[in-house]
Amino acid sequence: MLNIPAAKAVYLRLKRTEMAEDLTLLRNATKAEQYQSLLPQIAALLHGETDAVANMANVCAALKEQFNWFWVGFYLIKGEELVLGPFQGPVACTRIAKGKGVCGTVWARQEALIVPDVEQFPGHIACASASRSEVVLPFYQEGKIVGVLDVDSEKLAHFDDEDKHYLEQVLQLLDMPGAF
Repeated sequence: MLNIPAAKAVYLRLKRTEMAEDLTLLRNATKAEQYQSLLPQIAALLHGETDAVANMANVCAALKEQFNWFWVGFYLIKGEELVLGPFQGPVACTRIAKGKGVCGTVWARQEALIVPDVEQFPGHIACASASRSEVVLPFYQEGKIVGVLDVDSEKLAHFDDEDKHYLEQVLQLLDMPGAF
């Protein structure tokens, strides 16, 4: 769970230095320690910013910088399909139908999926051949699903329940009334 006083302390420290866009990255730490360090920094980045696109873009950049994943980004619901939103990584599929591929399946089921080997996922959409494993989470605003967060790795079985747990906390930081 996010430690709000710690997040505020990081925000105040960053605000005093006028460098809220800088991140302190942990390289030789456990995965949990990396997430625990990054969460209050993301909270500080988002503090006071009401633009959803800007916030999603900064979340993608922070996650990509800390974990060096192959691809991290959002797909947003527009009508009956997911449309590419802010992301970090190589070019990606622009539109995904509901129920298709990992992202479309997460949207349809409204539950996170961890895919250790994308080649074994029925109907996987190969936006990039280098992607080998994936974690996708539903993205909610005010209790309504508005898209998915998609994270890809070039390594097999790269993601686990620990990633899912912390990425859910990241998404909670983005749940802002009136953003969508």
